[in-house]
Amino acid sequence: MFAFIIGGLSLWYTNTLMTKLSLEERKKIELWAEATQQLINSDPEQDVSFLFEVLRNNETIPVILVDMEDNILSYRNIDTIKMENSEYRKKKLEEFKTNQKVHFVIKMEDGTPLNKIYYSDSLLLKQLQYYPYIQLGIVFLFILMAYFAFSISRKAEQDQVWLGMSKETAHQLGTPISSLMAWVEMLKETDKGTGYSAELEKDINRLEKIAARFSKIGSQPQLIPVDLAETIENSLGYLKTRVPKTINILTDFSNDAKHVIPLNSELFEWVIENICKNAVDAIGTQGIITVKMETHGKYIHIDISDTGKGIPKSEFKTIFSPGFTTKNRGWGLGLSLVKRIVEQYHGGKVFVKHSEIGVGTTFRIVLNKSN
Repeated sequence: MFAFIIGGLSLWYTNTLMTKLSLEERKKIELWAEATQQLINSDPEQDVSFLFEVLRNNETIPVILVDMEDNILSYRNIDTIKMENSEYRKKKLEEFKTNQKVHFVIKMEDGTPLNKIYYSDSLLLKQLQYYPYIQLGIVFLFILMAYFAFSISRKAEQDQVWLGMSKETAHQLGTPISSLMAWVEMLKETDKGTGYSAELEKDINRLEKIAARFSKIGSQPQLIPVDLAETIENSLGYLKTRVPKTINILTDFSNDAKHVIPLNSELFEWVIENICKNAVDAIGTQGIITVKMETHGKYIHIDISDTGKGIPKSEFKTIFSPGFTTKNRGWGLGLSLVKRIVEQYHGGKVFVKHSEIGVGTTFRIVLNKSN
C-alpha cells in the first residue's frame, strides 16, 4: 500500500514538473519567435548580436520555421541527416502541426504575416513523460519481489514448524514404546495362550514404524531397491483390517506391475495410507477405493480412486499445503507429507488427476523407474 502511495505521489509530482517545464519551453519559444521577428525587421546597421544569441541558446526544443504556405525554411534541434529526406520532412512537419502546440506567426512591420514557427516537446520533456511509469514499474517489481520473498520465508517457516513437530513426536514416542516393549516381554511369561501379548506386540511394532517415519521427515531417507507392488500391498493389508467392512479396497495391477525401484518402503507405505485414509473419510460409510498401477514408458503411474464426496477444483493444489484441512479435527499434515515424500524424497509427482463433487476423486502418483 505504501509502495503504491509513493508511486502515486511520484506520478503527481512528475506531472507537476512536466507542466512547469512545458510552460518554460513555451516561454522560450515565444522569446525565440520574438527574436526571429525582430531580426527580420531590424535595421541593417542595428546591433543584432543579442538576437543571434537568443536564437543560438535554443539547444533542446525542436523548432521548424515555415512560410505561410507551410514550406520549410529552416529548423533546429532535429536530425539533420533525416531532414534531407523530403518524405521525412513532410512527416515531421505534420507531426509538429498536430501535436497540439500553438504555432507562432512572424509578421512584417506593417502586420503582414510572413512566417510561422512550429515547435515540439524537448527530448528531456518526452523522457520525463515516461519516467513516472518506469517508477511505477519498479515499484510493482519491488512489491512482487517482496511478496515472493515473504511467501518463501513463510513457507520455510511453516516447514520448519512441521519438521520440528515430526521429530519431536518421534522423540516423545521413543520412551513409552521402549517401556511397552519391556512390559510385553514380561507379559509373554504369564500369557497362557490367550494371544494378547502377540497382538500387543504387533501394535507396538506399528508404533515403532510410525515413530521411524516421523524421524525421517526433514532428512534425506535412504532409498533401496524394493518391489513397489509388494510395498503397496503391505500398506493396503494394514488398512483393510482397520477400515469399515462396508468400504472395499481393491487393487488393479497390470501384469508387468512387479517393479524393483529405489524406494523407502516405510515412507512410501505412509503415502499410500494417508491418501487412502483421506479416501475413507471422503466416502463415509460405504464405498470403494481402487488402487491401480500401470507403466508408461520409463514412468509408473499409481492411481488411487475413491467414490467419496469429491474435491472442488479450486482446492486441487491447496489441499497439499501444510495446515489445510476440511475436517473439524485435523492438523492438515497428511497430504503435505505425501507431497514431500513423493516429490522431494523420491523425485516423483503427486496431484489430483480428477475429481467430481458427489462422485469421487482420483489421486495420481508418478514415479520414475530408475528414479
